[in-house]
Amino acid sequence: MLLLKMVVQGLTWLLPERFSTSEIGPEAVTAILGIVTAINEHIIDTTPSERHPGSADPLSFPYGLCISALKDLETLVEVVAEQYYGDKKWNFIAVTEAIKVIVRLALFRNSGYKMLLHGGETPNVEKSSDDTGSQHRIGGFPRPGGHHHGAGLLQNNHGSNPWTIERRALSALSRFGESARMMSDPVWFQRIQQQHAIMAPPTSVIKRPTLSMILSEKGVNGALFVLGEILFITRPLIYVLFIRRYGIRSWIPWFLSLGVDFIGYGFLSHVTKSRMVEREQWFHLSASEKDEVKRRKLLWALYLMREPFFSKYTRQKLESTERLLEPVPLIGTLTSKLVELIIGAQTRYTYMSGS
Repeated sequence: MLLLKMVVQGLTWLLPERFSTSEIGPEAVTAILGIVTAINEHIIDTTPSERHPGSADPLSFPYGLCISALKDLETLVEVVAEQYYGDKKWNFIAVTEAIKVIVRLALFRNSGYKMLLHGGETPNVEKSSDDTGSQHRIGGFPRPGGHHHGAGLLQNNHGSNPWTIERRALSALSRFGESARMMSDPVWFQRIQQQHAIMAPPTSVIKRPTLSMILSEKGVNGALFVLGEILFITRPLIYVLFIRRYGIRSWIPWFLSLGVDFIGYGFLSHVTKSRMVEREQWFHLSASEKDEVKRRKLLWALYLMREPFFSKYTRQKLESTERLLEPVPLIGTLTSKLVELIIGAQTRYTYMSGS
C-alpha cells in the first residue's frame, strides 16, 4: 500500500497545467487514493478468517465501502462545485449528504438498529473481548443460543493469530479469481456451489431485531435510541440544507446543528445511564460503542472551526496567540506555521460535516 500511495501521489506532477492554480487536481488524486485504499481494506476485511470462517457475507451490500467512498468524494465535490458554480455548490453538497443519509439509514435498518461506528464505515460486530461484558448482543438484545468461546483457541504458542493479513489478502485474490471463473463457466459455478453446500458447517441463523421488536421490548427507551441515531445520521444534511437557505455566515445553521447533536446525545445518554426505568429496558453498550460515543463528543470540537464561530472567535484567538508568541525563538515560528495551517485548512473548506 505504501508503494501504491507513492505512485498515486506522484501523479499530481502529471496533471495538466490548468490545474496548477486549482485544488481540483490534488483533491482528485486524494479521493482516488482514498477509494482505492477503502476497496483494498474491504477485500481484506470481508475475507473469512480461520477463527470466523463464516463471518463475511459475500451477498451483503458493502455499506461501509460506499460510505468511505462518498466521504472521500465529498471534498472533491465541494472543490469542483466551488470553482465552477460558486454559491450554488451547496446544491451539490446537499445531494452528496442526502446519498450518505440514505446509505446510512439502510445500514442502520439492516444491521438490526445497531449504533453506527465511525458513521457506518466500521462494522458494529461483537468481538471476543466484549463477550464477557455483553454476551453476544445485537443492538442491546441477547443472541439466541450464543456461547462464549475462548479467544485463544486458534492462536499459536506465541499468542499470535496464524491467519495473517497476507494470507487473508491471498485468499481474497483467490476468491476473486474463483468468482470470475464462476461468471464465465456456469458448470463450474454449480460444482462450487455443491462443494460449499457439502463442506459448509451448519450455522445458526440469527434474527436481526426489527423496529417493532425494539419498541415492544425496550419501550420508550428503544424509541429514544432509534431517534437519537437518526438525528446523528441526518444532522450533516440538516446543517447543509440550512446553510443553503441562510448562508454560511448565519448563526442559524450553527446553532441548529449543535442542538441536534446535543439532543441526540441526550437521548443516548438517557437510555444507557438512566436509573429511572426497568433494568431490562436499558441499552448496554459494548466497548466499541462506548468508544464511538467518545468519538462523537470529540467531534463537537469542530464547531470551533465552523462559521461563523471561527471568524468571530476562534480566528481572533489564534492570531492573538501568534502575536504573543512571535518574539519567542523557535516557538514563535512553529506557532506561526501552525496557525497558518489551521486557518488555511478552514478557509480551504468552508463546509465541515464532522461525520
